[in-house]
Amino acid sequence: MIKARVIPALLLKDEGLVKTRKFNRPQYIGDPINTVRIFNELEVDELIFLDIGASPQARSPDLKILREIANECFMPLGYGGGLFNFEVVKSIFDIGFEKVVLNTVLHTNPHFISEIAEHYGNQAIVAAIDVKKNFWGHYEVWTLSGKNNTKKNPVEWAAELEQNGAGEILLTSIDREGTWEGFDINLTRKISDAVNVPVIAHGGCGKISHIKQVVEDGHAAAVALGSMVVYQQRNMGVLVNFPDKQHLESILK
Repeated sequence: MIKARVIPALLLKDEGLVKTRKFNRPQYIGDPINTVRIFNELEVDELIFLDIGASPQARSPDLKILREIANECFMPLGYGGGLFNFEVVKSIFDIGFEKVVLNTVLHTNPHFISEIAEHYGNQAIVAAIDVKKNFWGHYEVWTLSGKNNTKKNPVEWAAELEQNGAGEILLTSIDREGTWEGFDINLTRKISDAVNVPVIAHGGCGKISHIKQVVEDGHAAAVALGSMVVYQQRNMGVLVNFPDKQHLESILK
């Protein structure tokens, strides 16, 4: 049994999958439906889809493509992007997603979590925190796919999200995202040690040893992978893949 979940985190933009680096320069990866079919064959335990254009453009999710994804997918699904009101969230659950990932909306409506939890439970809510260091090396929380600096302290914000009822936290280091250089262990440990809900570390993974490190040293309960599951290797072409499960078990047992 693997003690930490390993989850592909896939970025949606204009009905296609893309991959970014430090939240910039989205590169087209492929069709999300074909990608889901590959992950079905690889027997991945869970998938997260994040629409990186929905919130910055103040638009609702593309329910057509999400419905196609849900119909094709064999594993539990999470979705984030453009979730600004309960009716939109309900539509995501209605088409078959098990979790919603909330970020920007929580900065203007922090009690949105409890509204959703009343109907679907806290376990169905993932609060996303996107973090970047400022000029002086201090961590700050950003929203709108890294376009808006809230100036909030991520540790304090994580504690507030837990208090409001978040079931999990998806923690992304903007500085590490897409770099293959490894997770921000210090940031992950700060957040993981400050809350009692599972923290999903995201941003920077380039090899299996990075997963082991962020779980053991960063105290992450789960790991979300981007570049590693859509590229052959760093600076090489697209190849949808997933780490060997026996290898994962050997390092995460």
